[in-house]
Amino acid sequence: MERKRRSKMNIAIIHPDLGIGGAERLIVDAAVELASHGHKVHVFTSHHDKFRCFEETLSGLFRVTVYGSFLPRHIFYRLHAVCAYLRCLFVALCVILGWSSFDVILADQVSVVIPLLKLKRSTKVVFYCHFPDLLLAEHTTPLRRMYRKPIDFVEEETTGMADLILVNSKFTESTFANTFKRLHARGIRPAVLYPAVNVNQLNFLSINRFERKKNIDLAVSAFAILCKDKENLNGITLTVAGGYDERLRENVEYLDDLKSLAKKEGVSDGVKFITSCSTPERNELLSNCLCVLYTPTDEHFGIVPLEAMAAYKPVIACNSGGPVETVKSGVTGYLCEPTPEDFSKAMAKFIGNSELANQMGNEARKHVVESFSTQTFGQRLNQFLVDASYPKQD
Repeated sequence: MERKRRSKMNIAIIHPDLGIGGAERLIVDAAVELASHGHKVHVFTSHHDKFRCFEETLSGLFRVTVYGSFLPRHIFYRLHAVCAYLRCLFVALCVILGWSSFDVILADQVSVVIPLLKLKRSTKVVFYCHFPDLLLAEHTTPLRRMYRKPIDFVEEETTGMADLILVNSKFTESTFANTFKRLHARGIRPAVLYPAVNVNQLNFLSINRFERKKNIDLAVSAFAILCKDKENLNGITLTVAGGYDERLRENVEYLDDLKSLAKKEGVSDGVKFITSCSTPERNELLSNCLCVLYTPTDEHFGIVPLEAMAAYKPVIACNSGGPVETVKSGVTGYLCEPTPEDFSKAMAKFIGNSELANQMGNEARKHVVESFSTQTFGQRLNQFLVDASYPKQD
């Protein structure tokens, strides 16, 4: 009775940059689903471009407030981590000083805000760890290792201060334990909360952001191998669509490199690059594709395979990381070694075999509805936050 009476909460969500990407999709889904459970939800961020964001952030279902957009993202293309910390700390400080207490604050990506948020003793803090940042950052030179050492230490210590830690897959859960050994020794264990897709509508297919770690060149090279049998592949094309920000030098350079690779492989005419499109255009892109390629290796989760399967499309992905938990190889798609040869063999199975694509697509949709719907995500997230805010007494 007590839990039921208090289950409607005032919830804050703190996220660094509310743009377009997998992490942002999760935050938007979290806000929408928590609001649907009757909670009052307020998202705080350091950047929200109303012309480059998910539509739900403009819908009025939850409030979005921006603090610190004037702060730099980098200093001469360096010190990205320090700038990210400063921006998030500024957002957290504004939340602490400018707003009344929240029952729960959900933060993600940057854990350094947790001790600041914990200053409000009546507020529980939940941290969603997409993947340990210290494993994503470069430690290639003595100077970079020296620069990262205090940042990595702070990441582990502040992450452990959260009242509840969530991760996006069992793969990330095991990586978390192996990476944050001090937390593991103290008995701190994260809970798994899979990201989700809205199974009631077609979703934007972003094969990947234009970043080198997304390994998009694997798709281009696999397509080139497939195209060697030109006699049987008339009209077959590859569309490479994904998140692209002109402010990010890596996005610009990597897109140029991918175009050069397509030209070198002799498939420029068959590869189309799309860096921005409307929601109807994205839905049409998804509905017209034969299958979806997902190329990152050891991806901590990966929302793209779920989006594809929700739209009745089979997925070809690398046999590592999150896709191992979401793609049922041979049923909803294929899990392959991260080589152009393996991907090409899987792609060839769908050529001229629409029955296989339809069969796997139907199984994919069923799989997502049963295990990864936003309703399931919302119910589990809601229970996690209620439990964190009102823990059972021993």
